[in-house]
Amino acid sequence: MRHFVSEKLPTLAGLDDLTDLVTKSAEEDQLFVRWSAGPDADLRRDGTSRDSLTGVPLPGLSANPLAVEPWWGDRSPRLWVARRLYDYRHLRYLRGPEVRPWVLVGEQCGRGPDNEPLVRVRRPVAWIAEAALIEGEQLIEAQHSAECGPLDRRSAR
Repeated sequence: MRHFVSEKLPTLAGLDDLTDLVTKSAEEDQLFVRWSAGPDADLRRDGTSRDSLTGVPLPGLSANPLAVEPWWGDRSPRLWVARRLYDYRHLRYLRGPEVRPWVLVGEQCGRGPDNEPLVRVRRPVAWIAEAALIEGEQLIEAQHSAECGPLDRRSAR
């Protein structure tokens, strides 16, 4: 089993750092954001996730792509990246204090029950600092959309 030593990963301090990483990454490096205790914890579980409803093991880790989609056009890549963080920010509260976002290069190996990509980690890249999350949240909220919110099922109850 590989060990990545999560503590030694660099940290992306702000939203601009993450946006730069995304916009400058090589096309073959598929970047994803994952909310967990980190790559070492994920690898201790053999790099797999479980469906939270049924407990069924999934063939990879639930993660979300960071690459800006072509249909986004010339819109702000910073807003795109902010939304990728915003959509799943509730996971840090739902899953415990050790859960935080980190960036990885991975390969998609399937889709999960929420249609999210399931990935195999090729290499961890960096943690994402709390400051980047706050900046992203402020940017999303500045859009004043009554319909946009985190993808948190608990709020639908």
